[in-house]
Amino acid sequence: MERRGVAAAGGQVCMCQAVFPAHADHRGQLSAGQLLKWMDAASCLAAEKHAGVSCVTASMDDIHFEEAARVGQIITIKAKVNRAFKTSMEVGIKVTVQDVLTNVEKIVSGAYATYVAKPVGAAKIELEPVKLLSTEDHLEHTLATERRRIRLGYEQVFRNLVQESNKEDTFEEEDAVSTDFTHVQSTELVQPPHANHHGNTFGGQIMAWMETVASISASRLCHSYPILKSVNMFKFWGPSVVGDRLVFNAIVNNTFQNSVEVGVRVEAYNCEEWIKDQARHINSAFLIFNAVNDKGELLTFPRIKPTTKDAVRRYHGAVARRRIRLARKFMLSTKEDKPSDPWERSNQAYVSYSNIAALTHLAAKSGWEITSTLDDIKIWTHEEGDVLSLKVEMQVKIPSHLAFSLLSDFTVRQQWDKHFLTCEVLQSVNEDEKIYYVTCPPMTGCKPRDFVVLVSHRQPCKPSEPYMVAVKSVTLSSAPPSPEYCRGEILCAGFQIYSDSNSSCTVCYFNQVTSAVMPYLAANLTGSSKSIEGTALECRKFLEMKGSKY
Repeated sequence: MERRGVAAAGGQVCMCQAVFPAHADHRGQLSAGQLLKWMDAASCLAAEKHAGVSCVTASMDDIHFEEAARVGQIITIKAKVNRAFKTSMEVGIKVTVQDVLTNVEKIVSGAYATYVAKPVGAAKIELEPVKLLSTEDHLEHTLATERRRIRLGYEQVFRNLVQESNKEDTFEEEDAVSTDFTHVQSTELVQPPHANHHGNTFGGQIMAWMETVASISASRLCHSYPILKSVNMFKFWGPSVVGDRLVFNAIVNNTFQNSVEVGVRVEAYNCEEWIKDQARHINSAFLIFNAVNDKGELLTFPRIKPTTKDAVRRYHGAVARRRIRLARKFMLSTKEDKPSDPWERSNQAYVSYSNIAALTHLAAKSGWEITSTLDDIKIWTHEEGDVLSLKVEMQVKIPSHLAFSLLSDFTVRQQWDKHFLTCEVLQSVNEDEKIYYVTCPPMTGCKPRDFVVLVSHRQPCKPSEPYMVAVKSVTLSSAPPSPEYCRGEILCAGFQIYSDSNSSCTVCYFNQVTSAVMPYLAANLTGSSKSIEGTALECRKFLEMKGSKY
């Protein structure tokens, strides 16, 4: 087996492009199709720089468009390999625009692409891991694994939501437009300029053609020029080559007040297949558009009416995908004041992702200051604006995997944490996620507190990475607030466990401080209490006692 990879912080490519009239639409803005071609080219170069061999696009997802670039402006596309798996890589893409007159820079678009290394001859390829040189490298490397989990679990979540959607709509609106009216078909011949040096059609070129035909389909409803806002996923099922005929079929799947989803299916034919009408399905995607009037106000799309069994399937599929998009948008928001996360099928994967991501970001922050050391237990604090965070670090004389197993099970936490009165499992989501109901003793003059928390635990993919146990509050309809308790909230907390040797590990506890934790921290910082150190000592004693039995 041949191992491939460069000794650098992943493949990194920076591409600068001036927007000329040939790249723009009728509004003088960079066309989405042209931008997709440039994004694919930059990310492919980054993948090939890391792999050292040719790479092909497997998919591009999480594509969103924010700021429009106009003629005369300069766009910068930065592509970087975040993580290499055995034969595939995740490449992060960020596009910014800079106005040459004002020098103001804004984000245009972002996406994540997956590329597969093509073996040379019959040799098998195993990609080298990405060398991580910065805090950002470490963050994206960790989160790439979480994003991969979401991709792998997407279909099951989607099927569940489609089943729910099937029970809801009746299609009885009088003014609804038939989906047949929006069907558009276009055929393209793949010529040498559309392909790479191997003769395979550029993925970005196919995406650009798909955007064009989808835009035409959407325009039949809004009678205006649609604006591409996001793409669910470009999924490449198979290759096409120079000489192939590509047939693009686009149709509106559903409308949602100010947006419309268009589905596009791409089929390829060589000469023989063309005569026999034997198509190869090579690509599918779902593109989301909105439209504006001359004043820049969003236009309302008419409701659509599916008229065939397949149209009904696509209608409900669009509803399910929208719920997933909204869940993702809510969960990955950077707002600090958003409420606890509702635990529903549409956002389970993103709640889990944001749980792990929040702990990863908190642990990776620079500027932690040590405030006390007692019995080899170190307490650190971190201030960022009005946000205060806590870190407790201790060495434990048991293997890291045992510490991880014990700290992942919150039902035993009251054995060492006096702040836990009771803890019960409300829902076992999967083998890596559980939802717990926790009660805590009252503070002076207050009611006892309770929490509903999601606990997500992850094992490391390689020895240098930590075990993780992430904790955050969620809202569960089966566990509403009770008048007997004051419902508390955990924004971000959890453990990272690093292996020091076969018989010892370093346990780090993190907590983004809320009002429930602040009195304990304040007492510790003023020296009037050693509650945090005391809890840490009990934790270490518990772990080492349990570990001695194995």
